[in-house]
Amino acid sequence: MKIEDYILSIATVVLLAACTPSLPEQAEETGRMAQVMPDNNGATLPPNIAPLNFEVLEEGKTFVTRLSTRSGEEWIGGGRTVCIDLEDWQRLLTAAVGDTLWTDIYVRQNKAWKHFQRMANPVVADSIDPYITYRLIRPSYVTYEELTLVERSTQDFDERIIYDNMQASKGNKGQCINCHVPQGQGQSGRSQFHARQAYGGTVLIDGEHAHKVNLKTDSTLSAGVYPAWHPTLNLIAYSVNETGQVFHTLDPQKIEVIDYASDLILYDPERNEVTSIERTAHDFESFPTWSPDGKTLYYISAHHEPQGEDIDADLDQNYQSLHYNIYARDFDVATHKFGARRLIFDAEALGKSASTPRISPDGRWLLCSVADYGQFHIWHRSADLCLIRIDDGQWTMDNDLNSDESDSYHCWSSNGRWIIFSSRRMDGNYTRLYLSYFDTSGHAHTPLLLPQRHPSHYQQLLRSFNAAEWMTQPVAASRQTLVDCIHQTAQPAKYAGSALLSAEDEGSAAPIRISKQNYHNIYENE
Repeated sequence: MKIEDYILSIATVVLLAACTPSLPEQAEETGRMAQVMPDNNGATLPPNIAPLNFEVLEEGKTFVTRLSTRSGEEWIGGGRTVCIDLEDWQRLLTAAVGDTLWTDIYVRQNKAWKHFQRMANPVVADSIDPYITYRLIRPSYVTYEELTLVERSTQDFDERIIYDNMQASKGNKGQCINCHVPQGQGQSGRSQFHARQAYGGTVLIDGEHAHKVNLKTDSTLSAGVYPAWHPTLNLIAYSVNETGQVFHTLDPQKIEVIDYASDLILYDPERNEVTSIERTAHDFESFPTWSPDGKTLYYISAHHEPQGEDIDADLDQNYQSLHYNIYARDFDVATHKFGARRLIFDAEALGKSASTPRISPDGRWLLCSVADYGQFHIWHRSADLCLIRIDDGQWTMDNDLNSDESDSYHCWSSNGRWIIFSSRRMDGNYTRLYLSYFDTSGHAHTPLLLPQRHPSHYQQLLRSFNAAEWMTQPVAASRQTLVDCIHQTAQPAKYAGSALLSAEDEGSAAPIRISKQNYHNIYENE
């Protein structure tokens, strides 16, 4: 080694040692928690989550933070902004599994050190799925073209754009892409999303390949809207909706999204056939979802008898009277036929309205959102998450998931131990993603905000997270493959009649109608 290199290496070691912060020998106890951003104190952590970086908001000149475990593992860092190296973070989480990760914050104020109450995060052995997908969209009503479908690693901060809506929106050929939905948390490699307006159609992804279909037929209301992949078969249940939006002048909730008509269909990709599940004039069905064994289809439905010939105007005035209940139909996996519908959760009897039912992977729990009325709960401050036990119908909204702001769209992880959901609890305007541990006794634990590389990420990001889904593997199709698919002509699906075992189960047929001129598909308004 050259003498110059030797001197440089010694100087580097001395400099690093001098920069390494140390805990103060004496510190006054404040008796309160430190103000931090984001605040994840008390949240239960999985063993494979990305680092919970944060910023200390207390006044002070010098800051020292210590993360530690009962076994003696620790990490000490200095500065107001606490960003933890991924390797150190994983070491701490591994040591804390089955116990607690503690955080101690010290701040020097007026030459005296202050120690704040210790933060505690339980760490469990149950892992989260390694990926999530979601839309990023501005909370606006006229700029919905500026949105992306994003895939994010939950174990670090890596993310990639699956598809950018602006890649096909040019001039007056505007476009809106809708939420990415996988089959079985992506375990099959199949997933889908919709394109609306220019280059419209449903994009079906299978591994590295994709093709586009048009699910609108002469016998259905619209193309598919809310999808639900069958857990084992290559079948997709959809709602078909004619949807409009009503803007409030005084209500702080700003907007109401209304279904003026909606039904349910079943799509068979191999046969390219659409069949009707629900096709009734005055019942509005939406948000289908399957049981884990694929033998039951759950969905919401509201009944409305119009007071005049113009049902659009009638619903504009009486949207608060729409109360959705949760229903189910048995499904024969051999014949692909559905039985009679039955009531699962009577939200209307409670003066409430249910939406987005989701069944846990063990088939024991149904999680839905419940609000004062309607089904587009992302806009409703009254929206809370409701947990229903399927075997006896017992339900509760008294859990750690809910806040004073809208708590809505949710999804179960593949092992059933984690829930990801949307909430506006941070500021009442922007939707962020939260993760909650769901234990074997049926209790949802204090949720944590999806970690970001820098603590100020959410203050700087002027977009909402929308319709997150867990993924066990990344989307294999490239962005260029999806761009090419979008520009293809959509293959028209064929209508093949009713999917019901008995014609008596179908009810009165809904008229095929053209919705009002200010029609916007439901997804464009999130």
